[in-house]
Amino acid sequence: MVAIADSAQGKYAQMLFQDLLQDYSNALRPVEDTDKALNVTLQITLSQIKDMTVFFYVCTVADSAQGKYAQMLFQDLLQDYSNALRPVEDTDKALNVTLQITLSQIKDMDERNQMLTAYLWIRQTWYDAHLKWDKDEYDGLDSIWIPSNLVWRPDIVLYNKADDEFSGPVDTNVVLRYDGQITWDSPAITKSSCVVDVSYFPFDDQQCNLTFGSWTYNGNQIDIDMGMDSGDLSDFVENVEWEVHGMPAAKNVITYGCCSDPYPDITYTLLLKRRSSFYIFNLLIPCVMISFLAPLGFFLPADSGEKVSLGVTVLLALTVFQLMVAESMPPSESVPLIGKYYIATMTMITASTALTIFIMNIHHCGAEAKPVPDWAKVFILDYMSKIFFVYEVGENCTTSQKEKNKEVKLQMEETVNGKCKKRQNAKVQAEASKCNNRYNMSDVEENPNGCLKEELCPEKMNMYVCTCAHHDKIAKNIAYIANCFREQKATCAKGAEWKKVAKVTDRFFMWVFFIMVFLMSISITR
Repeated sequence: MVAIADSAQGKYAQMLFQDLLQDYSNALRPVEDTDKALNVTLQITLSQIKDMTVFFYVCTVADSAQGKYAQMLFQDLLQDYSNALRPVEDTDKALNVTLQITLSQIKDMDERNQMLTAYLWIRQTWYDAHLKWDKDEYDGLDSIWIPSNLVWRPDIVLYNKADDEFSGPVDTNVVLRYDGQITWDSPAITKSSCVVDVSYFPFDDQQCNLTFGSWTYNGNQIDIDMGMDSGDLSDFVENVEWEVHGMPAAKNVITYGCCSDPYPDITYTLLLKRRSSFYIFNLLIPCVMISFLAPLGFFLPADSGEKVSLGVTVLLALTVFQLMVAESMPPSESVPLIGKYYIATMTMITASTALTIFIMNIHHCGAEAKPVPDWAKVFILDYMSKIFFVYEVGENCTTSQKEKNKEVKLQMEETVNGKCKKRQNAKVQAEASKCNNRYNMSDVEENPNGCLKEELCPEKMNMYVCTCAHHDKIAKNIAYIANCFREQKATCAKGAEWKKVAKVTDRFFMWVFFIMVFLMSISITR
């Protein structure tokens, strides 16, 4: 009014403005017939997309005016009405308020801060004893829509609110019926505290409570009832991370230590189950694949020099995944299931690396090492090598360690004795040939031991009484060489035995750790 008077408006514009707004109320729907709908034309112009928030220019056009009966009713009802007092005829009686919650969307679940952000539709229904009328006196008008701030409203709030700022229902219109019933539907974005149990993450189920109650009125003044036995999920928008399996409601009457009066409240329990596909493909499967590299470290040849490096690299990779999980989990005493899996896998890889170092020491045992114990020869070289198919070149699954050692010994003896016998027979034949040529002897007779008979070559009797006597020194030299050869072969065989012990042990632990990784991978998904 002041703005118009101070402007350069003509007197007719000022008169028109006063006449139009003299009996006008912006609290009522501007129609002549309340039974007819008001047509609103909506035009949207996209101005900007900023952080997924869309700002619109909205134009609405109303094409009718307020009906006289609705305006009369509005003025009559609110003429002596006060929205500051509880609307009851008897102040000793409690006012019944019916509460119904509709879950529209789960916006966020902050596990680290243990806070649930949800988008709710809140419906509150009560009877106002001072807002009743006879609909026959107002042309059959049975209900009107007026702003909610004009009537008394119950101070029902979310008890376990976790927001720093106050966020309550939006001041939308209420539906007022002729019998005094008021229905208030309003949306609200709530941030509530939720105790998150991450013991079975990422296959966990959560229960988040939403407790609503009056902040100032006790049970003798306001009694809260449930509109339904559970929250309404018919308009729920599916969440990409959580599945909603229900929203049961329960009424509680609590007496606090400060007051003797009862305080009723309604608690909605939101039953959530995490969708684990994201965590399986991004955290579990890479960890399983990396953990299977740990047993392969035992299959890597010891002479490659990379067995320990492989174990340390795998351990560092799992440490990175462990830190990723720790950053998203709340700092509590309960360790998530995936965290336990990581710790168990890291412990297994640490043990495999330590065993690798021990086995490499066995592999590099040289000539100074003690011989392989008899029990190790029987249990590891003979028995376990067949089970894990560890054979040397020329071995097969039916060759035992004792037979192999016996064959090596026989081959060595045959080699030495054969060389000696060949050399002795060659000397005997040479001397016999000389005698034969000199005495025209056609046959050379020998003793069974390879010596010439004395009567066949008398002038050589003293010199060649027995050819073997002349070869004693040669035989001793050959025996010495054979002994050196035996010692060298024994030294090489001892080192080869220790290497085979290390190889069999490697193969044994490889299968043991493969089974452990497989069992741990299966157990975490059950």
